Amino acid sequence: MKFKRSAGIILHPSSLPGPDGIGDLGPEAYRWVDFLADAGCSLWQVLPLGPTGYGDSPYQCFSAFAGNPYLVSPALLLADELLQRADLADRPDFSNEQVDYGAVIPWKVAVLDRACGRFRENASPKLKKEYAVFLKENQYWLPDFALFMALKEHFGGGAWNEWPKEIRSREPNSLTEMGRRLADLIEKHSLRQFFFFRQWKELREYAHQRGIQIIGDIPIFVANDSSDAWSHPELFFMDDQGHPTVVAGVPPDYFSPTGQLWGNPLYNWKVHKASGYSWWIERFKATLRLVDIPRLDHFRGFAGYWEVPGGAVTAEKGRWVKGPGADFFKSIQKALGDFPIIAEDLGEITPDVVALRDQFHLPGMKILQFAFADDPGNDFLPHHYPVNCVAYTGTHDNDTVKGWYESAAEHERDMARRYLARSGDDIAWDFIRAVFSSTAVFALTTMQDVLSLGAEARMNFPGRLGGNWSWRLLPEQLDASLSRRLREMNYLYSRVETENDEQP
Repeated sequence: MKFKRSAGIILHPSSLPGPDGIGDLGPEAYRWVDFLADAGCSLWQVLPLGPTGYGDSPYQCFSAFAGNPYLVSPALLLADELLQRADLADRPDFSNEQVDYGAVIPWKVAVLDRACGRFRENASPKLKKEYAVFLKENQYWLPDFALFMALKEHFGGGAWNEWPKEIRSREPNSLTEMGRRLADLIEKHSLRQFFFFRQWKELREYAHQRGIQIIGDIPIFVANDSSDAWSHPELFFMDDQGHPTVVAGVPPDYFSPTGQLWGNPLYNWKVHKASGYSWWIERFKATLRLVDIPRLDHFRGFAGYWEVPGGAVTAEKGRWVKGPGADFFKSIQKALGDFPIIAEDLGEITPDVVALRDQFHLPGMKILQFAFADDPGNDFLPHHYPVNCVAYTGTHDNDTVKGWYESAAEHERDMARRYLARSGDDIAWDFIRAVFSSTAVFALTTMQDVLSLGAEARMNFPGRLGGNWSWRLLPEQLDASLSRRLREMNYLYSRVETENDEQP
């Protein structure tokens, strides 16, 4: 599918302003969409929108299909008369600058429980009908997910492979009995999903009205402690106790002498292929109901992936295993037609990965922060970019541009100044100009770089436990002068059609 030359910003909804300790899908999200549109941006990139677990990472979710209930807006529940103002009277005094998940989660759960109670008591016939349709449309994953979450709560939060054997192995009579006993909890989790998807659908429709497309991640792997692994263990290499026999990671390299041990269960691709990749087809369908352009995280894993024995403490001892390759993408296209995909092709990229990406004409990624370590032959320098790529100043996994510049080796800083023909005093915007002016069809930056923030605003530090995913935008930071500056950049480099579009 052909992309149109455009630009945008990476900002996860959890980073939006708001009074409830975490960004959500309420009024500030609509204000954010307006900011993007006024700035001439037509792309909004988010991280995975699933329910987060241990470590609060959106890349380790309890489901590849479900939404994150912590992003549900109490303000919108109030407008739907599923909350009353008194229900929000005990709101803690949250920080505006960081998400404190330890404080936010119990508050949000309590608010959602109140909304669930009101829905049961006095939801309008229209809302009840919407809920019935939602249940019907999401039969593939929702019953398993709601039961999984109810069981997790019932068993004190433990991983599913620590549950009693009859529940762990999904014995039908035991599941029926637990479904009966936990019916109220199951309904709560189903309603939380209904609230999320209803609010997200309305926000996405508003974004479309303002000319904004949403880019969203599909992590290649799922968490072991997920509804997906529990309800479909046959799709993964697991023993009969629910423990992965092999897990995902990346091998040792210059940056990590022991590699990276991710620990996700690996797919049994033979089983997937035999089913016509039905689970993946359902996953893509679900993703396309949330976003317009999926970004396949760790794309190289579809060509070949690093397999580490289960129970290993590092990723040093592993082997490369061939992925499903072109057969996978042909099957997805046959089932769903041609739709846009961005290939996250970073890391150790071999010729087979490039060939797979190019066979399906998928745009890869270019990160400007990676460009200045050596000489002008570096592929991440803009003069090497093909049109069919997505250029970034940096992503959620990188430091901010200012943070990178302040900590980079002097030869990299010198190369950046020489290449950009700038002093480095406004380095974040120097990077924005470089990617926006490049031939890359899509150019994206982070909101932290738009604000020229330092390392303190970094979203994620891969490999660091704790302290990630917590940065928040302050409401006063979305000002008109910033919007005008971005719009000028978009206009100058043909990423918006006219200089002063009339705003609706």
